[in-house]
Amino acid sequence: MATNAQAWTEEFVEAAGATLQLARGGSGETLLLLHDELGHHGRLRYHEALAQDYSVYVPSHPGFGGTERQEWIMNIRDLAGWYLEAIEDLGLEPVNLVGFSLGGWLAAEMAAMSPNLFRKLVLVAPAGIKPPTGEIYDMFLAVSREFLAAGFYDPENTPEFRQVCPDEPSPELNEAWEVAREEACRLSWRPYMYYPGLPHLLHRLKRLPTQIIWGRNDSIIPVSASQVYHESIPGSRVSVLENCGHHPELEKPDEFVRLVKDFLSS
Repeated sequence: MATNAQAWTEEFVEAAGATLQLARGGSGETLLLLHDELGHHGRLRYHEALAQDYSVYVPSHPGFGGTERQEWIMNIRDLAGWYLEAIEDLGLEPVNLVGFSLGGWLAAEMAAMSPNLFRKLVLVAPAGIKPPTGEIYDMFLAVSREFLAAGFYDPENTPEFRQVCPDEPSPELNEAWEVAREEACRLSWRPYMYYPGLPHLLHRLKRLPTQIIWGRNDSIIPVSASQVYHESIPGSRVSVLENCGHHPELEKPDEFVRLVKDFLSS
């Protein structure tokens, strides 16, 4: 497997009728990462680790970061349809797909629409399903930094916590967070952060190998939703990480990367 060629680039590319902000690095099979509701947090330890073995692509969704909003995209299903065309335009298929939180919901919708486009699917604490126990944290009742901090079980012992959630965010970062929250609201407000029909649509993933990863102490999307995802996707695997919140890739990066790499290479 590739262990070098990790040089990263940041660029703007044309795809599906839009100008897409895209970070990429590494070499090997294509691995597409879909960010959460606050946007791409910059290159982190887990990105570097995955890029040792894969060509990692990290786009900013339309309306997030530097990617222009598409006014016709009004919900996550619309966004999923847009991404399917973007994948084709970029020549990425077949692709391994990883989605985080809102990006996990997006990944699930994309896979349900076109399961044959993907090699394997990893869902990391995905939104999209109403938890049978507990409630999804309302990100619009707190400022962005408070919402982000609430997603960590043990921020003081998470080395990259202050990189993604600084004590005094710059004006540029605060603006990026607020733009992301506005777009997340536009896409997922009613009902908030889930789609009632999604569990029924996920049966289409019955031939797509799927790994679900959750933190036991997730205060943003209760871990009870993991069981609904698992029951809705035949043959899926579930891994629940102890002493971990909504961001396993940051709080448990070594364990997270091991799970992802072992799954993708199996």
